[in-house]
Amino acid sequence: MSYDNLVIVLAVGAGVPFLLAMVPRVPLPGPVLEIVAGVIIGPAVLNLVQPDATVQALSIIGLSFLLFLAGLEIDFQQLHGPRARLVALGLAGTIVLAGIVGWVLDLAGLVESPLLIGTALVATSLGLLVPILKDADATDRPVGQLIIGGASAGEISAVLLLSLFFSEHASGPGSRLLLLLGLACLTALIAATSIRAGRSMWLSRAVVNLADTSAQVRIRLTMLLIVGLSAVAMHLGFEAILGAFIAGAVLRLVDPDAERAHPQFHVKLEGLGYGFLVPVFFVTSGIQFDLGALFADAATVLRVPMFLAGLLLVRGLPALAYRNAGLSPAEIVASGLLQATSLPVIVAATTIGLKLDAIRPANAAALVAAGLLSVIVFPLLALPLLARTRTSAKSAAEGNPD
Repeated sequence: MSYDNLVIVLAVGAGVPFLLAMVPRVPLPGPVLEIVAGVIIGPAVLNLVQPDATVQALSIIGLSFLLFLAGLEIDFQQLHGPRARLVALGLAGTIVLAGIVGWVLDLAGLVESPLLIGTALVATSLGLLVPILKDADATDRPVGQLIIGGASAGEISAVLLLSLFFSEHASGPGSRLLLLLGLACLTALIAATSIRAGRSMWLSRAVVNLADTSAQVRIRLTMLLIVGLSAVAMHLGFEAILGAFIAGAVLRLVDPDAERAHPQFHVKLEGLGYGFLVPVFFVTSGIQFDLGALFADAATVLRVPMFLAGLLLVRGLPALAYRNAGLSPAEIVASGLLQATSLPVIVAATTIGLKLDAIRPANAAALVAAGLLSVIVFPLLALPLLARTRTSAKSAAEGNPD
């Protein structure tokens, strides 16, 4: 076990925030710069670091923790009620369009697995969108709630599809579906048991007393939940990321008021994830990025805008369903752009696809490059639209105080 390569990876992760602070007017997401820095220090350019066993192990754990944090961001309030029908309608449109895009690309001989491509295009980077919407003061507005609901539904669907049809461990889709139902039953049992345990006065008092001591019992229980569900998912034939994602969703479901009731808990989890494990995953993804395959020929480079257009079509066009919620045209366009912002699930899908020979390195590199562009370009185009509609709403409210 060597720490040499890990030191360089962690140094890059620590340096990225300072680079971003030097150019505050450039709203570049940290994960994008981490992947780009990984490409530069990796074998593709400077060859300063190799993804050895230590780095790869922490990268896999980082991916699982990233999906856990994504599950933790799911707002179940947005997945039921009057807006649920619009979110479901948008998701149905996304799945149909994803199937069509994958089928067309397969007919053209451009992809190996239309199902993998379609699955990769379904997701939205929920973990990246929530901070963007908070900064734009849009989380409590109808447009923000619909975007979060749509992103949550897309993220859940993509992880489930990825686990059902692309796993190194399971057999046919039929057996995977049965095993998935078993995992769902186990998850429901864990959630019900956790809710019942939370009603115990003695247990609740013990957790409160031990939460901020050296015991850090909430963090220990959370790690047990993540690793436990990841292990169960793997034993049932799925990828560990499914268990980690479910762990985040379960924790949000059983403790929906955590950010208000014990705010330090989420701060600690984000510190562990975004401060250590998640940057290792993104930097390592850059180190393993096949830059040579991307620029091997002009046809491969041209697939980047093709996949970017696919993201915009699959995730952006269904935002038209939000017209029935009374959104303005500018808000609908902003919703489509933000829902088409995707990266972590694309990286996960291409990583799994390469292991299963379901995607060529050139297509994997082009798809990840499209994801990188989506998190740079689409929010930059959407934020001015949200700011304009917010200003218009405030002006209307001031002009009509009643």
